[in-house]
Amino acid sequence: MEYIIGGLIGVLLGGIIAYIFTKQKIDHQNLVLLDEAKRNAEEIEQAAIEKRIEADAILKTAETEGESIKKEKIFQAKEKFLELKSQHEESINQKERKINERDKRSKEKEQKLNEGLNELKKSRRILQTEAQDFEEKREAMFRRMEEVNTNHKKQVEILEKISGYSADEARNELVESLKEEAKTKAQSFIQEIMDEAQLNAQEEARKIVIQTIQRIGTEQAVENAVTVFNLDNDDVKGRIIGREGRNIRAIEAATGVEIIVDDTPEAIVLSCFDPVRREIARLSLHKLVTDGRIHPGRIEEVVAKTTKQIEDEIIKIGKKTIIDLGIHGLNPELVKIVGRMKYRSSYGQNLLQHSREVAHIAGTLAAELGLNAKLAKRAGLLHDIGKVPEQESEIPHAILGMQWAERYGENPEVINAIGAHHDEIEMTSLLSPIIQVADAISGARPGARRQVIESYIQRLKDLENTALGFDGVEKAYAIQAGRELRVMVESDRVDDMKANELSFLITDKIQNEMTYPGQVKVTVIRETRAVNIAR
Repeated sequence: MEYIIGGLIGVLLGGIIAYIFTKQKIDHQNLVLLDEAKRNAEEIEQAAIEKRIEADAILKTAETEGESIKKEKIFQAKEKFLELKSQHEESINQKERKINERDKRSKEKEQKLNEGLNELKKSRRILQTEAQDFEEKREAMFRRMEEVNTNHKKQVEILEKISGYSADEARNELVESLKEEAKTKAQSFIQEIMDEAQLNAQEEARKIVIQTIQRIGTEQAVENAVTVFNLDNDDVKGRIIGREGRNIRAIEAATGVEIIVDDTPEAIVLSCFDPVRREIARLSLHKLVTDGRIHPGRIEEVVAKTTKQIEDEIIKIGKKTIIDLGIHGLNPELVKIVGRMKYRSSYGQNLLQHSREVAHIAGTLAAELGLNAKLAKRAGLLHDIGKVPEQESEIPHAILGMQWAERYGENPEVINAIGAHHDEIEMTSLLSPIIQVADAISGARPGARRQVIESYIQRLKDLENTALGFDGVEKAYAIQAGRELRVMVESDRVDDMKANELSFLITDKIQNEMTYPGQVKVTVIRETRAVNIAR
């Protein structure tokens, strides 16, 4: 029992001691933490004091800078105000000056108007005075005329009494004497004319022949401007024309060729002075009729493909021609020009066939004379290349062909032969007269109709260029051998009223600036298209 009590007392004492020791340790830790907290509080307080000092410094600096900025802005505002005030005053002064100038001009105009009115009144008074004088002189003149007529009758009566002839008898006798004198002079004049005509008979005969040839050349030029397109039946004509003529208008607009649909059975006529255009139109029509689908969209597509096909065909024809003639090293542009000759006529002959013939004849002549036959063939083939420009030129075709040959590096003898074959330039080699002779042999009428054909084509080109010179014109085609000018305008730039005005202006310019036979009909076409795509 005692051991138990002693053990409990020991345990109790140990717990009390442990409690006391633990409390002391905790109190010590609390003291340490308290000291640390005090130190932290002091540091925080010190930092706060430093921040406050720094904030006060920043605030003072900001206040100082703010005052400075405020003063600067106030100064700038004052300067801006003064500047605006100055500008405003200057603007007011300018307006006042303008108003004063206007007032001055108005006063000057008013003064001039008053002076003009005074002059007008003065002129009116003078005119009234002159009119009155004129009336007085007119009355005096009538009185004088009556006196003259009276005196004339008296003088005639006196002369009739003296001569024993009446006025009619004297007049008849004078006429008879004048007739005899006129017959004598007329016989003498006729005899002189006959003598002169006999002396100039040969020259007059040449003129008659030349005029006849020129008339034939003109007819031939018209014939060469027309191509007949044959049809299987007349029902196709309606499809070519289309609803309200839209198909035929689309073909004419795309090709520049006039389509003439008349009562000719199973045929329509293609009319255009440019043979390449006519061939494009002919092939396009053939494709459209064969395919059966004829509408504006299809027409434009077929014409574009046919144009590309013709261009390729022109190159093939040119290459085949130079191979057949044994000509080598020809510039590709000249090859293309040679191919275009197929679609042009010269003196009623196909220009390509004429040039091939001239080349063969020139080669034979050169060989007989011991000259370079290949060079002669080359010059003979190229002598008329100036007749097939893509855009017409006022330069003679021989000079134009010579310039092209020189540009594409041809032999100097060939260049001279091309330029001299119509005597436009001096011949400098033996090849030149050979080409001239070969051209004369191939063409039955060398040079006689050349100016007629060229002037005819130039006139058509001038018609087109006249229309193209106006604003808003997109395309222009001379058709019906130059008797009609068809003008396509841009619908977004030219309205209906402007189209009528444009037609009048083009007609007036043609009348004042061009010379042409007959009359020229100017047709302005304005077409509006609405295009959408269904997807």
